[in-house]
Amino acid sequence: MEAESRWGGGTRTEELTLPGFQHDVCSAVQPMAVATRFLRSLPLNQFGLRWINPPLALAHPLEGGRVAVLAESLEETCAGLGEDGRRYRKLIVPVVASWPAIERDVLGPIGWPRHLAAMSQFGVRALPPASWTARRWFKTEAGRALWAGLAAHSVLPLETWGSSAIATVLGAAAHRAGWPMAEGGSQAIADAMVGYLRSLGGEVLIGQRVENLGEIEGAEIVMCDTSPEGLLRLAGDRLPAGYRAELHRYRRGAGVFKLDWALAGPIPWTAKECSRAGTVHLGGTLREIEASERSRSEPDQPFVLLAQPSLFDPTRAPEGRHTAWAYCHVPNGSTVDMTARIERQVERFAPGFGKLILARSAWGPRAMEAHNANLVGGDITGGNNTLKQMFLRPTWRRYGTPLKGVYLCSASTPPGGGVHGLCGYYAAKRALAEVGSSGG
Repeated sequence: MEAESRWGGGTRTEELTLPGFQHDVCSAVQPMAVATRFLRSLPLNQFGLRWINPPLALAHPLEGGRVAVLAESLEETCAGLGEDGRRYRKLIVPVVASWPAIERDVLGPIGWPRHLAAMSQFGVRALPPASWTARRWFKTEAGRALWAGLAAHSVLPLETWGSSAIATVLGAAAHRAGWPMAEGGSQAIADAMVGYLRSLGGEVLIGQRVENLGEIEGAEIVMCDTSPEGLLRLAGDRLPAGYRAELHRYRRGAGVFKLDWALAGPIPWTAKECSRAGTVHLGGTLREIEASERSRSEPDQPFVLLAQPSLFDPTRAPEGRHTAWAYCHVPNGSTVDMTARIERQVERFAPGFGKLILARSAWGPRAMEAHNANLVGGDITGGNNTLKQMFLRPTWRRYGTPLKGVYLCSASTPPGGGVHGLCGYYAAKRALAEVGSSGG
């Protein structure tokens, strides 16, 4: 039962600027969809899903045309890092090699690890602050900047313990399967999943907003793909006071300010490697990214995450035209317009970019939440990613609730945000096990 007029949530694609220009509303690049087992196990290719892997997963430009790249090829990545190539190899190879063994421990409910030695290797890389890891492991400006940009996906200050975890996971994911994007836009992922569900006898109702769990009495299992705030609205006083208090204490992460552009041509990057990358990190050096992600207000020089899908997928724009997608982190619920600041960062590494803009769509945190109620205050990660909160996410019950047969399965449950389907997968496994044990 989908409240909006189109299914997909964070995996929707719409004409946000001009006719014929297809823009991803939230998620644009999906490394975890192919790096994890659940979505790979579904026959989504039979329902129209096609993956596109750009030549480079990521490019991170620096002043003077210098650039660090993240490629599916470990050799290409290391070669581009020069003297830091050996250090990067030592840092990431153990995680890449052990990923099949540790995937469930890294991206599942917190528990005693099945492969203690491999998880220990992961832990010594993932737990330290990203700032410390960047300076401890890398000597060059490019190596440090590459790590900082990867870690900034955590939406945490880089001095925070655990901020290296997402950098480690995203780096390993790139070397296992690249950072692909869905042909036609992220909507294709949701469309394929709905197609598969229907083939199994399932049904999706759109424009069906549930205001109270009482509206669906009689269902043996109710899976709530909502924020903790959403569950509170749905269940109200049916939830015990203690559990309601726990949900009220759940901390949100930073918000995002997002731009989509319809462009007259490809972005004119100074560093040509950027034109081979699906994702480009625009933030400059480690120190610059630290300052941006540490800021308690809207940064003057924000770290910008940019995707340019039409370079590799001609279905996204009219012939000869292009699209680009970008966002930066801002305080949760911010009302400041970051358009000019984001575009200055793009222009910094691609002089002449502004002259290519045919139209733009700007969404601040409030607009993001209005389009998807789970993005509270513009938080796209389902909640603050601190170590303490990740252990409880969102409470000690994780997917379960005090209500029999009612489960939470959104990005506010382990393992958190991202296009991987694992929150719903693990919630469903728990629900089926409990229903089965009760004779249902």
